[in-house]
Amino acid sequence: LLTACGSAICGAAAVLGVDGAIRPKPYKTAVAVATVVIFGTLSMFLYPILYRAGIFDLSPDMMGLFTGSTVHEVAHVVGAANAMGAEVSNNAIIVKMIRVMMLVPVLLVIAWTVARDVAKRDCLENTDTNKPKISIPWFAILFLVVIGFNSLGLLPESIVNWINQLDTFLLTMAMAALGAETSFDKFKKAGIKPFLLAAILYCWLIGGGYCLVKFAIPYLQ
Repeated sequence: LLTACGSAICGAAAVLGVDGAIRPKPYKTAVAVATVVIFGTLSMFLYPILYRAGIFDLSPDMMGLFTGSTVHEVAHVVGAANAMGAEVSNNAIIVKMIRVMMLVPVLLVIAWTVARDVAKRDCLENTDTNKPKISIPWFAILFLVVIGFNSLGLLPESIVNWINQLDTFLLTMAMAALGAETSFDKFKKAGIKPFLLAAILYCWLIGGGYCLVKFAIPYLQ
C-alpha cells in the first residue's frame, strides 16, 4: 500500500502520509520511500532521452500530460519536464499538482478502511475490549486548507519562500528519522518483493499512461 500510493500520487510525501494513517513498522516506510525515489529519479533522466529520441511520439502538450501523470515526485516532474521544454513543463506541473491533491481523499479512504483494521488488530493484541479508534488524518485536511489559502495569494512572496524552505527542512528531518530506524539488515528482511512491486508499478505507469495519452485522450478532445 505504501509503495502503491507513493507511485500513484506524489512519491515520498504520499508514503509518509499513508504511514501516518496505517502506522507500519518504520523500516517498511523507508523501503517504500527508497523504491519511489529510485524509480522517480530514473524517470527524470529517462523521459527526456526517450522524448528527444522520438520513442515517446507525443506533442509537447501530450508529453507534459504524460510526464505529470506518471512520474513519482514533484521534483522529478519539474526536472524531467524542464529538460524537455517550457510547454512540456507547464502542462506537466499542472497535472502533477492535480495528482498531489488526490492525496487528501486517498488518505481519508485509507483512514476509514485500512486504518480501521489496524485499530482492531491493535485492540486484539492489547486485549482491550474498548471499541477501536479510527485514526483521522487531520494533516491531510490541513493540507487541503493550506492549498486553498495559498491559492488566495494573501501571503507575500518572501514569506512563501521561507515556508517552502522550512517545508524542505522538515521533510528532510522526517526522512533522516526514518533512516535512523532503518538498517541494511532490515532491507534484507524486506527482500526483493517491494522493489519488484515498484518495478511492476513503474512499467504499468509508463505503459498504461502512454496508451491513455496517445490513444484515449485524443478521442476526448
